[in-house]
Amino acid sequence: MSRVTVVGAGTMGNGIAHVFAQNGWDTLLVDVSGDQLDKARETIGSNLERQVKKGGLSAEQKDAALGRLTTSTVLDGAGQAELVVEAASEHPETKFRIFRDLDRSAPSGAILATNTSSIPITSIGAQTGRPGLVIGMHFMNPVPLMPLVEVIRGVETTDATAARTVEIAKSLGKTPVEVNDSPGFVSNRVLMPMINEAIFCVMEGVAAPEAIDTVMKLGMNHPLGPLALADLIGLDVCLAILQVLHRDLGDDKYRPCPLLARMVSAGRLGKKSGRGFYDYRR
Repeated sequence: MSRVTVVGAGTMGNGIAHVFAQNGWDTLLVDVSGDQLDKARETIGSNLERQVKKGGLSAEQKDAALGRLTTSTVLDGAGQAELVVEAASEHPETKFRIFRDLDRSAPSGAILATNTSSIPITSIGAQTGRPGLVIGMHFMNPVPLMPLVEVIRGVETTDATAARTVEIAKSLGKTPVEVNDSPGFVSNRVLMPMINEAIFCVMEGVAAPEAIDTVMKLGMNHPLGPLALADLIGLDVCLAILQVLHRDLGDDKYRPCPLLARMVSAGRLGKKSGRGFYDYRR
C-alpha cells in the first residue's frame, strides 16, 4: 500500500489528506495541534459523508477512507512514507524548518512535496540534502472538488521526481499542469493581482464588495467573485502571497493593498474567522 504523510491539518492539509485517503493511500496527517487534528478528522468525515449523500461514494468507501487516515502531533511517522506533502502556513521560515526536519525523518528516497502558494521551490529544496526529490504540488481549494494540481520543479528537481509526482496527481483524479519555479507560479501570479485590485476598489470607494463580485461573475463569467474568493482562501494567506510576490519580483504592481493588511491585523481573515469582506457568522 502507498503511504503519504501530510504536514499541516488546516483547510488545505485536511483536503489533501481526504483525497489521498479516498484514493487508497495509507495517510498520516501531522499537525502540532491535537485540537486541529480532531477538527480536521471531523471535517474530512463530514465531507466524505456529503459525497455519500450525493451518490459519489458508498458508505463502505467512506469508512475505508477514514480507516486509512491516522493523525499525529510528531513527524516520526514520516519515516514510512514514500511521499510527504507539506501544507503548513505560508511563511518561508516555517516551511524551511519543516523541510529540514523532514529531510532527517523521511526515508532517503521519499519525495518531499510542498503545497506552497508562492515560495520558490528551489529555496525550499535548498534546506535539504535531497533537492532533486523536492517539488511543488500545489492543490487548489477546496481540494476534494478542484481538479488542478500545479506541479512545480525547482532548479534541482529531477525528471524522475517530476514524472512520479505527475503520475500521483493523475492517480488522485487530478489534472497536473507542470510549471517552472517562479514566485506565485502561474495561479497566484495571475490571481493575486486581480484580488488585490478588487480590494483597492473597495478601499477607494469605487464599489461595494457585492458590486465588484457581481461584475466579475456576470461580466467575466467567474464562478466566484474575487473578494468572496479571497475570503475563501483566507485574507492572511492572500497577504502573505502578495508579500512574497512584491519582495521576490520587485514590482510595485504586487504591493499589497493597505486595506488588506488592516483587515488581517484586525483578525478579519475571511470564512475561517467568520468575517472578511462578507460576514459568515449567521
